[in-house]
Amino acid sequence: MSLREIVAINLRRLRHVRDLSQEELADRAGVNRNYVGMLEREEHAATIDMLEKLADVLQVDAVEFFKRPS
Repeated sequence: MSLREIVAINLRRLRHVRDLSQEELADRAGVNRNYVGMLEREEHAATIDMLEKLADVLQVDAVEFFKRPS
C-alpha cells in the first residue's frame, strides 16, 4: 500500500468521523472541493502544509494521516 493511498484512506475516514462532506472540509480548510476529492481518489499528493491545515480542521494530529489502516 502506497503512502498516497494510506493518506487518502485516512483523510476519507477522518472526514466521515467528523460527518463532513468534501465541500464542508474544503470550505473550512480554504481549498477547492475538487482538491479534497482528488486527494481522496489519490489523484494528487498533499503537501505537508496542506495535511497540517486539514488536520486542524479535522481536529486531529497530522500523524493520523500516515497510520496504516487495520
